[in-house]
Amino acid sequence: MKLKTTELKQITGGASISSSLINSLVKGFNAFMDIGRYLGSSIRRLIGGNACPLK
Repeated sequence: MKLKTTELKQITGGASISSSLINSLVKGFNAFMDIGRYLGSSIRRLIGGNACPLK
């Protein structure tokens, strides 16, 4: 069974990249970068002896 041109134009769907998906991916990437930055700073302070003393 073949579809007519008008029927083919009405077909919707498929994978698409939306702006909300891109925004979520960027926020996730930034969160991983922040975690790495904080972890690296903590390690550097502990090794260098610049950590705040515990009470």
